[in-house]
Amino acid sequence: MPEDHIRYDLLAQTALRGVVRTVLTDTAKNGLPGDHHFKITFNTVAPGVRLSERMRTQYPLAMTIVLQHQFWDLAVGDDAFEVGLSFGGVPERIVVPFEAVTAFFDPAVQFGLQFESLENQAAAYDAGAAAKGEEPSLPAPAKSEALPAPAPEPATDGTGGGAEVVRLDRFRKK
Repeated sequence: MPEDHIRYDLLAQTALRGVVRTVLTDTAKNGLPGDHHFKITFNTVAPGVRLSERMRTQYPLAMTIVLQHQFWDLAVGDDAFEVGLSFGGVPERIVVPFEAVTAFFDPAVQFGLQFESLENQAAAYDAGAAAKGEEPSLPAPAKSEALPAPAPEPATDGTGGGAEVVRLDRFRKK
């Protein structure tokens, strides 16, 4: 199998995280349209995540937040977003780097993205290179426990069945 020197896997993950950034930026400017709302799962021990000690103790590895009715001061930057939420009646301000996000889901339209940790992808790539006797081309990832991201709810077409997977070969000229 040819080696991917371009690292399409990392490029795709970065581009999809850009979708989350764009959606949150629009929400910060215009609010949530219609019935849209977001479930965002993130790694609480990832670099740059800011949580109170109370929240970090309660969610030592992963946390899912819901941006729907009660959130405030959503601010989106190039690398992270900040938002105010209430947990058990206590207001909190959290900061989440986009690289810490492991899943994004909008239940209103059954749209979801699941991300592999960029650290985990780099580690897998380095392990593959080492198995071939090559030097890893990426810096070693920081030590972090791998977190399973929740699977998004299955998309449906309104008939109760799952969405159809279409192969691109079907559309190619033969």
